Amino acid sequence: MTRNVLQIRDGHGRRASYMRISVTDRCNLRCRYCMPREAEFIPHDKILSYEEIEQLIALSSDLGITKVRLTGGEPFVRRGFTDFLKRVHGNNPGLDLRVTTNGTLLRPLLDEVAAAGVQVLNISLDTLYPGRFQALTGLDAHAEVVGAIDGALAHGLRVKVNVVGLRGVNDDELGSFIRFASERPVDVRFIEFMPMGGCVAWSPEKLWPAEDIIEEAGHHADLEAVARSEGDQGPVRLFRLAGGLGRIGVISPMSNHFCGSCNRLRITSTGKLRTCLYSDREYRLRPILAHPRLSIEAVKQVILRAGRHKPLGYDILNHRLGGAVCSTHMSAIGG
Repeated sequence: MTRNVLQIRDGHGRRASYMRISVTDRCNLRCRYCMPREAEFIPHDKILSYEEIEQLIALSSDLGITKVRLTGGEPFVRRGFTDFLKRVHGNNPGLDLRVTTNGTLLRPLLDEVAAAGVQVLNISLDTLYPGRFQALTGLDAHAEVVGAIDGALAHGLRVKVNVVGLRGVNDDELGSFIRFASERPVDVRFIEFMPMGGCVAWSPEKLWPAEDIIEEAGHHADLEAVARSEGDQGPVRLFRLAGGLGRIGVISPMSNHFCGSCNRLRITSTGKLRTCLYSDREYRLRPILAHPRLSIEAVKQVILRAGRHKPLGYDILNHRLGGAVCSTHMSAIGG
């Protein structure tokens, strides 16, 4: 019998096929652009249980979601996360399952992660200097992150390295990151710094625009633009490095919006659906999951209705005073 798969479509002709789910707001780092040094974390009983997340992943496949990325905070700080990954893969063997992590806790868990069916790891690394890493994150763990990247590659996992580009902070490392990518089969992606929530020390002077990164990268290596494959709706623009193993890319949420092709939805660790990073509108899914007289079908209908009203984010950004992307800091949303 053919399974009836619904489609999450909005009024701008976009179809959602990618869902990011935060499993925790907690993190062992205190990156200056992400959360306050003294963050107040959400109580454990207020976040989604693993069973509730498994329900959301199962129903998402009936809504045309083919890729799920699990995020934090830092997902590996949550107890039982690797066992949870194994259950998700076992129950959804065809799912494109991915994880975003800061990499500090990853290296000793790589056997389990690879066995759990994870296909892609996004690992954050904003500097190649150990001292600068500690200053940016509050933790002396640079070697652990680089070791996790190399270990993941040795396990046959695909790795994307996320670098938040910061003028006056790490823009002097572009050549070093290009060498890092040349020596490894990774995608090093430079992400423009965004003003997220009231806790972020953002200023226009810290914005390192994607076009500037591409121009400067051309002084360090011969770049060849990678053509997008059919159906590729991701925000990154990628470039091959002549003679190198890896690639570099740019993601430009501030200077060159990619809202017209956005295919993603986000679910926070408290079970709230966000259809757009730039919008603070949220749809509460957890109470529906827990309601004794409501079914999974009710959750699906809420997601479908919310998806129909998914906005064009740059319209919101252009009308928001102060230019903030949204009023919630990144760790609370899940990236």
